[in-house]
Amino acid sequence: MGEAGYDGIELWLNDVLEFVARGGEVSEVERMIQDHGLMIPSVIAMRQWGDFEGWEHSLVLDEARRRFALGARLGSPFIVATPPLEKKETGHLPGRYQELLQVGREEGILPTFEYISFFQSIHTLEGAWEVVEKANDPDATLILDAFHNWNSKSTPETLRQIPQSKISHYHIDDACLEKEPGTQTDPDRVMPGDGQIDLKAEIQILKEIGYDKTVSLELFNADWWKRDPEETLRLGLVRMKELFEA
Repeated sequence: MGEAGYDGIELWLNDVLEFVARGGEVSEVERMIQDHGLMIPSVIAMRQWGDFEGWEHSLVLDEARRRFALGARLGSPFIVATPPLEKKETGHLPGRYQELLQVGREEGILPTFEYISFFQSIHTLEGAWEVVEKANDPDATLILDAFHNWNSKSTPETLRQIPQSKISHYHIDDACLEKEPGTQTDPDRVMPGDGQIDLKAEIQILKEIGYDKTVSLELFNADWWKRDPEETLRLGLVRMKELFEA
């Protein structure tokens, strides 16, 4: 990442945990990050915090502390908190998010709320912002994603009403040309500039509200994964710079 010109990397904690399970050390991950001069804008992810009740929820909170502690050790200010995949009841999520925020403050890292456009629970930007507002916590934030904004048909008006201070990070990606919004999932993401999202218009709104924080390329696309990683990284950086410097 550093050699390709990136300033940071958004780590998936499952990858770090798998590395440790195979005999690696967290200190090795820390050293690699430092050696390449990278920062970590957020780590991914904390899941299932809105799925269960009783003793099962207690187990999830135990897992939250483990993941939060790891993310904090790696130097990340945020950990992505993903809503339930299939559970449609969402009224409890602001309270659960408050609970996660308190755990985060104790561990030294803050959960940032994410919505997923093809999930059954919170799947729109409007719904995500409602959760953050109802949590009524000074540390509550949401993470933006161009693909999810487009795929859920979220409006520019909704984006404009979100204070930049409540946005933790921004994922940039594009949507394949062959499918309509509302029908796409992660593998349909394509390189910025190769799809049908008006990324320039969305970025202009972010500039209007004063967002000047971190942005990361997020591609869940098997075709790009098969290519030379250096090629993918360099082209992605060029495309992002073209969009933000336009």
